[in-house]
Amino acid sequence: MPVQASRRPSSLEPADAFPSQRSSGGRRPRGTAKKHIRRKDPLWARLTLIFGAVLMLSSGVAIVGTKVLINQATKNIAQGNLLGDAGKSSAEGGKNLDGPVDMLLLGVDARERWAPDDVRSDSIIVLHIPASHDQAYLISIPRDTQAEIPGHGIDKINAAFQYGAQNGGGWEGGAQLMAKTIKKMTGVSFDGAAIINFGGFKKIIDTLGSVRICVSQEVASHHMSYVDGKPMWNADAKKTGKEMTPVVHKKGCREMEGWAALDYSRQRYGLDGGDYDRQQNQQQLIKAMAKKATEDGTLTNPVKLNELMKAAGKALVLDVGGVSIADFIFTMRGVTGNDLTMLRTNGGKFNSTADGKEVLSPLTMQMFQAVRDDKLAEFVYANPSVLSTRK
Repeated sequence: MPVQASRRPSSLEPADAFPSQRSSGGRRPRGTAKKHIRRKDPLWARLTLIFGAVLMLSSGVAIVGTKVLINQATKNIAQGNLLGDAGKSSAEGGKNLDGPVDMLLLGVDARERWAPDDVRSDSIIVLHIPASHDQAYLISIPRDTQAEIPGHGIDKINAAFQYGAQNGGGWEGGAQLMAKTIKKMTGVSFDGAAIINFGGFKKIIDTLGSVRICVSQEVASHHMSYVDGKPMWNADAKKTGKEMTPVVHKKGCREMEGWAALDYSRQRYGLDGGDYDRQQNQQQLIKAMAKKATEDGTLTNPVKLNELMKAAGKALVLDVGGVSIADFIFTMRGVTGNDLTMLRTNGGKFNSTADGKEVLSPLTMQMFQAVRDDKLAEFVYANPSVLSTRK
């Protein structure tokens, strides 16, 4: 039976994951002091993985248990209205989940000392699940893609989140404007969305223990170094006054701890494909974590499951369109970690206009048309170049 629900929640639940951004009215207010605008690389690969892990709760043969148990395990995950009017209309099947499901996954670079309106979303992923609910596709949108941001003209798409968060919009406002921008650009409407924050993310990976990551090209970290054999952020390492040894990710496949997997997946400089290689590495991490969660017993062990969801509650804000998380999970129970297909935009290369600005290629726009028509499998079969080279 399809899950029936109104598209948008009538009110927002307090987001315990981001207490510093709440006000008494339930919205995350603008910071009291304007911080300087940063243009640094984002702090993490942003997985959006935990949402992938949530999806996998009921995957495969073994289901964790009843909806009551799943509701108990996921109760700490904050929920909010992240889509606004970019959610699917009734004509698009917006009041049930028996058709294709499209999710917007956003990763943000944020620390508590930063104002909530001074954050951009540099990881933007569209998750498409066909009406058969037995497969999932990940499509990354390049952060520098030129887009028409409603009310703000043409700019890099990652600025949409920051614009929406300003003037009291908070992170919900940022996500809503991002969703609206992507809908205007691609025509894709969404069933739900998730915002992932770096602050609590390492705990999620550590709960899983490690993930298997394949490094396709040796790269030195732009963000971390070893001090006395321990990995540290460069800014903290410099404060010690001790010798710093660069963290280098060697070519090959291996099990990585949380800090190493996140650091590798956020590298952009030093890679042949720059941000496009980083997109593929981020997708690889999502798949690796979802696969680990389904294969090591985490999702069939109530104790491990609760640990994972507790960590998720500190890193995630989720919008499933008013449907309970348990109902959403049971609807998606046919998807497993092995069923995640990673796709790339622009053939994995920078696609520029005559004046050097990045835009989506005609083939990429056709791919989003296939998402709207729920014919992505046929499109991928006819255009294998869109498949990511990462496994």
